[in-house]
Amino acid sequence: MFERRSLSGELAAVRAEHAPESIVLDVDSDFETLPPATAEELGLLVDSFDPATYPDDWVPDDAPEPLRRYVGSAFTIGLPGDGTVTWTRQTDPPVVFCKARAKGTPDAFLDFLIAEALVQVGLDVPESFLPFFGDSYPDLDAAVPLDPAATYQMAAALYDGWLGLQTRPIFEDWADDHPHLYDAWVDAGDRLRDRVDGLPGAVARGETDFSDATELACAAIKHGLDLPAPFAALDTTAYVDYGSDYAVQWAGKTFESLGDA
Repeated sequence: MFERRSLSGELAAVRAEHAPESIVLDVDSDFETLPPATAEELGLLVDSFDPATYPDDWVPDDAPEPLRRYVGSAFTIGLPGDGTVTWTRQTDPPVVFCKARAKGTPDAFLDFLIAEALVQVGLDVPESFLPFFGDSYPDLDAAVPLDPAATYQMAAALYDGWLGLQTRPIFEDWADDHPHLYDAWVDAGDRLRDRVDGLPGAVARGETDFSDATELACAAIKHGLDLPAPFAALDTTAYVDYGSDYAVQWAGKTFESLGDA
């Protein structure tokens, strides 16, 4: 189920700089909640577990089931939509997981995803969007006039954008010391550029849902792309400083303006 992953020179250097105590594992399946037998296997590779739990009242009654399960006592790592590489500090040492879906991912881009996860492990940040929003998640739910699944998607995107504001300066500094990772970061941003530039028209024509647009715009933040309104208001140091409060306020004002348009 789990196998230690050998890291290239640049990845090993990023690990040493940002998360020297962490381990990186290849996983032969995709997962969020770990069954007891699987957790036992992971236990052979770490010193201890400290599964996170969260208050039930953070999650609205109509929230998607994965989010309701996430607040419970089951050992859960990540949420649906977290992607190919995820990480946790619910173990000692922290672990970065490369899920089975990583097969077929270009090597350069996969290396960047692993490096990004190592950088995130080294930051003092919540492990997912739920502890990021905490008791203000119901406020976001109230501010977003979308169905629960779309609100979930927006919350995950807004957390991703907040993280991206903090990781972007680190990626920008990789040009000399970690050129292959830097090139992969630039290439990933270039692949997003045309889609981001066309977002206002796509949303106006009904070709892109607002939650999808938020996800794309927030993914672009870590690449330093120019964002159209209203997403440009998220690319600011105020968002780093005020976090979830800023995100909820942005969502409320954004949907108010859309309603007035």
